Amino acid sequence: MNRPEANPAGSNRRHARPGLNRRAFLIAAGATAAGAALATTTQGNARATANAGTFRAPIEDVRHTRTWMAWPDSTSIWGNKLSGVQADIALIARTIAKYEPVVMCANSGSAAKARQLCGSTVTVIGSIPVDDCWMRDTGPVFRTDGAGGLDAVGLNFNGWGNKQAHAKDALVAGRIASYVGVPITYADLVGEGGAIEQDGAGTLMATRSSLVNRNRNPGMSERQLESAMCEAYGASKVIWFDGVRGQDITDDHVDATSRFLSPGEALVQMPLASENDAYARDARQQFSILSASTTSTGIPMDTMRLQGPDYNKIRSTNQAFLASYANFYLCNGAVISAHFGDTRADQAAKATLARLYPDRVIEQLNIDRLGTGGGGIHCVTQQQPVA
Repeated sequence: MNRPEANPAGSNRRHARPGLNRRAFLIAAGATAAGAALATTTQGNARATANAGTFRAPIEDVRHTRTWMAWPDSTSIWGNKLSGVQADIALIARTIAKYEPVVMCANSGSAAKARQLCGSTVTVIGSIPVDDCWMRDTGPVFRTDGAGGLDAVGLNFNGWGNKQAHAKDALVAGRIASYVGVPITYADLVGEGGAIEQDGAGTLMATRSSLVNRNRNPGMSERQLESAMCEAYGASKVIWFDGVRGQDITDDHVDATSRFLSPGEALVQMPLASENDAYARDARQQFSILSASTTSTGIPMDTMRLQGPDYNKIRSTNQAFLASYANFYLCNGAVISAHFGDTRADQAAKATLARLYPDRVIEQLNIDRLGTGGGGIHCVTQQQPVA
């Protein structure tokens, strides 16, 4: 996820005033319960080092067994936005279910509504309770060994640095692994799936602002974090970006801006030339760094541009809105992306994705209600790859 910072009056409405940026409306209600959640996250206090061995988190475009999602039902988090967000979550789930199985985790009291809105093609289970819908961050990172083996790694989710209630979400990774019947270990760091992007062949990318941060990993150096990330993902190299610290609940997740397409190929969503806020500068830096980088095996990185929309032309007038084409999700046979109402940019983004994934159907969805929460389609999905 990624969302704009505050900016001076009179500038582009993309940027929220202080207190309303990046899912800020979610934080106030949830923060009071967040401290209690830390006590329940025992795996975060006694982290077992993930035994990477031959296991590696594959790139997203491998074939999936299923997609995992989570059903939001908290008015204390979402307020009067809840019903719209639920409708968007259901739309995403139904769309993915045309291509692969979807399992929706829901609290027992809201499972019936989730089934009603998602329809019969989505499996809703009430045995894995959740606080919110951000499965990319709370769910397990599945790994394969290339020989039929599957396991999972938990990233010790702590509510993006104890900013939101997460007593249930802190346990989601382990409970999903148990449901699937695979072993889980816990990485020697605190983070979220949206904070780390993998190419499946030994290279990761991430922002320092999100991970080299005392709200997740106090006292840990960048080098220590790099080692922990590589061990957890089965990688050997991390491409770091500075990111944007303290301006959104995630401290600038990489998956709203930069994505791996394959080993040696990456994509960066670029701002308009007229934009010069912290997130625009961050995107340009990510493109520059990636363009000069190599993979873990020394292959030069071929970095492509994906033009972002004009925030003055999109449908949403919400100052905290996230309009990220790069936050797409790859499922079996399809790319699930978003459109925002800037017709020219929407069409260009779809054409770019079609060119990059010629063998997949490109689905563009209106998820504007979810976008007001600072996230997108990739943020609310987690793939389980075929072993």
